[in-house]
Amino acid sequence: MTVPAAYGLGPIKVTAIAGGRVDMVAGLTGSGYSVSGCSGGGGVSSEGGGGVGLSCEEGPAATVNDAMSLKVVDVRGSVAVLRIAPAG
Repeated sequence: MTVPAAYGLGPIKVTAIAGGRVDMVAGLTGSGYSVSGCSGGGGVSSEGGGGVGLSCEEGPAATVNDAMSLKVVDVRGSVAVLRIAPAG
């Protein structure tokens, strides 16, 4: 999923959906990174570029870089519905 550049992330790629959890990775396009509301952080190295990993369950939306809201709306087996919007 491509997100607006203002969010500080490159395209978000879902890497796994299992156990009610959605695992994702994204490259960093900004100079910093912050997340609150779901587990995340750590570094994901991808062809020399920096990136981050997120692992979120259904529930309250996570806020990424104080700019993006990411909510796992529903997880059913290997299918998930995500809602991405401006934070706030």
